[in-house]
Amino acid sequence: MSESDRLPDGFEVKLGAWTHRCTDGRTLYGDAGSLLRLRPAAVERIDANGVLRVEDPTSRTLARLLLDRGMAEPRWPDSVPPFRTDDITLVIPVRDRAAAVDRLLANCVGVRAVVVDDGSLDPDELSAVCERHGARYVRHTQSRGPAAARNTGLGQVHTELVAFVDSDVVLDVEALTVLRRHFTDPKVGLVAPRILGLVEDGSALHRYEAACSSLDLGDQPALVRPHARVSYLPSAAMLARKSALGNGFDESMQVAEDVDLVWRMASRWSVRYEPNAQVQHEHRARFREWFGRKLLYGTGAAPLAIRHGSAVAPAVLTPWTAAVTVALLAQQRWSPLLVAGATAALWRGLRQRFATADDPAGSATALTKVAMRSSLEQTATIVTRHYVPLTLGLVPFSKRARRAYVASAVLAGLVAHRRKRPALDPVRFIALRTLDDLAYGLGLWWGALAARSPEALIPLVRRGIRSRRGDAEARPERPG
Repeated sequence: MSESDRLPDGFEVKLGAWTHRCTDGRTLYGDAGSLLRLRPAAVERIDANGVLRVEDPTSRTLARLLLDRGMAEPRWPDSVPPFRTDDITLVIPVRDRAAAVDRLLANCVGVRAVVVDDGSLDPDELSAVCERHGARYVRHTQSRGPAAARNTGLGQVHTELVAFVDSDVVLDVEALTVLRRHFTDPKVGLVAPRILGLVEDGSALHRYEAACSSLDLGDQPALVRPHARVSYLPSAAMLARKSALGNGFDESMQVAEDVDLVWRMASRWSVRYEPNAQVQHEHRARFREWFGRKLLYGTGAAPLAIRHGSAVAPAVLTPWTAAVTVALLAQQRWSPLLVAGATAALWRGLRQRFATADDPAGSATALTKVAMRSSLEQTATIVTRHYVPLTLGLVPFSKRARRAYVASAVLAGLVAHRRKRPALDPVRFIALRTLDDLAYGLGLWWGALAARSPEALIPLVRRGIRSRRGDAEARPERPG
């Protein structure tokens, strides 16, 4: 660990809710499919509640290892005083929408702000709002897009941290201070809050968006990286270390430029999602606008694939998940036997891997259950979302395709309804979720055709669950 990544004394981390601690107490299974085995000296540093406090070189190195593997999250006691915001500058890209900027600045009194007018039709009104709140006003005479507007604002920032905030977001100083505390870890380059809906108008679509918005990434914190539980962050609201941003956003991208930035940063810095900081966003409540936005999101996968390759893969396949997926979609008499055989092989392999654990069978069973759930969810997503044009193309001619589509949409919808608990009945929730997946899938294929590249449609193939071992000094090594 380099000196620049050194965690300060007293820094605390806690094993994440999505980190499975096997019965031997030494084996951890992360949400990105990685295994970590700790030696006894390392296990002793983690208390019964999964909390580790940095007090010496061993605990410091172990804490860094857990953070970098996405198996633990930073933890701050309630007694920690509020963090300052005088080293933060807001960058607000906007076109017109002076009233929204006025609302945003009024909630962030005392925080520096740069408002970039991206070709407003009425620049005087926006300029007057900025003058009233003491914000710097910068204008593009012609619209150049949000990425260019953010970069222009970034060039005006002289503080250590910069917060990119869209004008249709309601942000306050309290949320900024919650995000700001993450930068006590010198390796954190960017962190983003949870984005909730601003107004509940009672419509079915608005209630669905309140539970399933593409901007709302859930109530659990996470290390953000490709193929993880949280794999991207929206630029509607994010706080970053200016020195980590490099040249900023790719101005040639009209969509998914925020995902591109996050993935570029994640290769060199820690990027985190912090749901304890919450902001509100004006979600789209008209069906045509909503469906079009979802479709647009799908088109962003192709340019991302050109830049990041398999990070955009619609599915991650191991020999076991491939066998299960084939069996489920084939719907043959041999399908249950193939699933059972593949699952037994996975369990056996995991049991052998845990041979030195206190309870190898129990650990293998726990991880097999996790793998089965993930495989079922991925198969449903393949059918209803990423490859939905193929599914719907087969529906008129194949009973199996019809059964697969209906079963995937209904069962996955019921699971999501139970997990998210929306203020919406299951029937309308499943219908809207199916349309959500349809829009994204159509956009995905449209973007691939426009780019003349199938890269965004190709699954990522892996050998199996990844494993690393850490000792008391947390020196990882790959097993043979």
